[in-house]
Amino acid sequence: MDVSRAGAQDVPQLARLLWLNAAPEEQARQSVEAFAFDLGAWWADHAGSHVAFVARPGGSEVAGMAWLALVPRVPRPGTTTRLSADVQSVFVLPARRGQGIGTALVRAARDHAVRLGAAHVSVHSSTRAVPVYERLGFASSRLFLTSTGGEPG
Repeated sequence: MDVSRAGAQDVPQLARLLWLNAAPEEQARQSVEAFAFDLGAWWADHAGSHVAFVARPGGSEVAGMAWLALVPRVPRPGTTTRLSADVQSVFVLPARRGQGIGTALVRAARDHAVRLGAAHVSVHSSTRAVPVYERLGFASSRLFLTSTGGEPG
C-alpha cells in the first residue's frame, strides 16, 4: 500500500472523500464538484498549516486520507520554533476498512509531525476509532482540556 503526502493533483479525490464523510444535510448544500473547487482554493490558502496524506492500496484511486494541522506555539527562551499538531479528518472508504489503511495514514501524519519537531500531536476521535489511536501510542490526558464555547452556568 502506498501512503504519501497529497499534492494539488489529489484535491479532487480528497474532496470526494471529505464529501462522502459529510452528513447528508452537508452534502445537500454543495455538489462534490463545487466542493472540489472550493477545497482547491482552501488548499492553496492553507498550504503552510495543513498537510494531507492519502492511501492508494494497489492503484491510483485514493482509498483514504488523513489531514494534519500544524500549529505554531508561543516561543520559550531558547526555543523559538515550537510546534503542535492535530490529526484531522481521517477517513477510509467503507469497503476498504479493516485493512490497516487508517492505521497507516495516522502513522504517516503523526510521524510527519514528529519529524517537524511537534511537541504534541492530538486527535479528536470517534469512539469507534479510539483503539486505533491507542495502538499508535495516543493516550487520554487529564491535562488536555477542551471547551465548546460559551460561559458556564
